[in-house]
Amino acid sequence: MTAQIIDGKALAKSLRVKFRERVEALRTAGVQPGLAVILVGDNPASKVYVGNKVKACADCGVASFHHSLAADAAEAEVLALIRRLNADAAVHGILVQLPLPPHIDVRRVIEAIDVNKDVDGFHLYNVGGLVVGNSIFPPCTPYGVELLLETTGIDVAGKNAVVVGASNIVGKPMALMLLQKEATVTVCHAKTRDLAQHTIIADILIVAAGKPGLIVPQMVRHGAIVIDVGINRLPDNSIVGDVDFEGVKMKASWIAPVPGGVGRMTVTMLIENTLRSAELRLGKGHGIGHEGWDAAVIP
Repeated sequence: MTAQIIDGKALAKSLRVKFRERVEALRTAGVQPGLAVILVGDNPASKVYVGNKVKACADCGVASFHHSLAADAAEAEVLALIRRLNADAAVHGILVQLPLPPHIDVRRVIEAIDVNKDVDGFHLYNVGGLVVGNSIFPPCTPYGVELLLETTGIDVAGKNAVVVGASNIVGKPMALMLLQKEATVTVCHAKTRDLAQHTIIADILIVAAGKPGLIVPQMVRHGAIVIDVGINRLPDNSIVGDVDFEGVKMKASWIAPVPGGVGRMTVTMLIENTLRSAELRLGKGHGIGHEGWDAAVIP
């Protein structure tokens, strides 16, 4: 058996074509969707990520507002900028690029973002909404994974889903979203004993641990769907995931590679959430899914 590839690049490309149509409809209604990105410091990886997000905005016709602050910028300066963006009608989404310098309280910064503009899905309102299935904006990476799973045509309900990694950004929200789809979910983390005994039972295995080569073929059941969320740069400057791709693809039925799987989808779902925010401002209910969005707090 050789796994079929879950092509994140192709899915992202097709979604962005539809996004451009939605942008045009918004413009016709007098609204130019806009995303504000805040970068604090000069972290090289963060600069690359921000550049990718700005480029994606341009590709879809979304206006982008890039705000760069020095690494020693005071927390009060960051909060003041967020307050200005909250009040700016031209801004429909606000993203603060993580990580932030250690002297800045990440939670305080995230909670300062207007929940109606929290297109990263990190505000407590949106995180709590995942528990009851009523989030305005799902976190972008798990949302992208959810759509990638849908491309396989396999019903998640009743399947054993194992999530390796319990971060607030990927692992925990991913588990909640799988529960909403009625999967039976196991979350593994750094303290999990005998990781393989959990991964081997997975019909759906999602790995977001940040450790290259963590998942090897003997840890994966035949026919499993494997989605690798890890992005790791090796000494030779190559990018790999957390899964031994060449080995695991001989056992899995479907596999998302790195690169070419989840990464492009994460940025694409950021654009989706920004468009959703703009549409909600107009009282429209477009978007890809998530019925709970109809209960958004936007007037």
